[in-house]
Amino acid sequence: MSEASYAPYLPISAELFRAKRLQSFELIRGEEVRGMLRGLRETSGRVVQLRDYLQVMTLGVISRMALGKKYIQEEAATEGGPPPVLTPAEFREMVDEFFVLHGASNIGDFIPWLDWLDLQGYVRRMKSMNRKFHRFLDHVLDEHSRRRRLEGEGFEARDLVDVLLQLADDPNLEVQLSRDNVKAIIQDALLGASDTAAATIEWAISELIRNPKVLGKAAEELDRVVGRERLVTEGDLPALPYIEAILKETFRLHPVAPTLVPHLAREDARVDGFDIPAGTAVFVSVWSIGRDPALWDAPEEFRPERFIGSKIDVKGQDFELLPFGSGRRMCPGLGHGMKVTLLSIANLLHGFVWRLPDGMKVEDLSMEEIFLLAVPRKNPLEAVVQPRLPSHLYMRA
Repeated sequence: MSEASYAPYLPISAELFRAKRLQSFELIRGEEVRGMLRGLRETSGRVVQLRDYLQVMTLGVISRMALGKKYIQEEAATEGGPPPVLTPAEFREMVDEFFVLHGASNIGDFIPWLDWLDLQGYVRRMKSMNRKFHRFLDHVLDEHSRRRRLEGEGFEARDLVDVLLQLADDPNLEVQLSRDNVKAIIQDALLGASDTAAATIEWAISELIRNPKVLGKAAEELDRVVGRERLVTEGDLPALPYIEAILKETFRLHPVAPTLVPHLAREDARVDGFDIPAGTAVFVSVWSIGRDPALWDAPEEFRPERFIGSKIDVKGQDFELLPFGSGRRMCPGLGHGMKVTLLSIANLLHGFVWRLPDGMKVEDLSMEEIFLLAVPRKNPLEAVVQPRLPSHLYMRA
């Protein structure tokens, strides 16, 4: 792809993920995390599926950042108001279907003359999912376009959708954005920033339940730095190196994008004795790198301590750990992803005591993966939470 082809996407990434704007979203992240804690507290002593709460939280954050408000909620925001466009359950169903279908192997792709039969039903399911996404995204775009018309000359872009619609109307843009382009970018932002973060947090909590000593060290750090009279804020995160080490170790063992996005060899190269011709599609298996015994001591063990004092970071310069990729195709949401996952893990550990359901031992907790477009847990984590902080902290808006 030429530099010109990237032109329309540069202001898009800058608009949503530049440092100053990310900082302005701190309130949104804090509110959504606190909402998740309130919901979990209400389940005290009962078995919960953590994934449900994580997906609602991460979707709430990116919806408010990118779309300007929550379009996906259980019920109308005010009594007598319009019904929600989608409920969280409906959106989760769409997201799960998206990742299943994008990671599936369709027989028709390999044997074209069988394609019309749709033997596995994937084409039918893709069309159905596509219609649902289009219906939702059309509603979002129509609502934003209506506000632009009403405000006229006084219109100011408030979110990613506003920026994209302005770019689509710019006749001087070298690469024009169509309505479908705008919808595709919004869809990528919603999926990329919600489900991947939720999967990472779920893996982290799963590993901590399996490793009580690590969980104890994390709780001790939180009590020492934050205390038990308040929740964790983003301002606390730089003073929580062990929590950051837990996240890095989770990235190493459970990268949600196991082969990253495909790269293209721009020139002939030779790697480990293999010739890579220019134009070759290159898939980088960070899953294998994270388990390479030549790079990591006891690679199958969950040891956050390996990152204490280590200079290895996730910013794309240390090839041993590339959860967000590297180079021009690196994930632009690195800053956002780190803030959401760190803040969530820290508050989940600080706010609750975690244990497995009655009768279930640590050895019984399956860590089996399922390979889709991403690699989440095959079975959602089920756990019991018990509040460890004063009750009023969970009730704050």
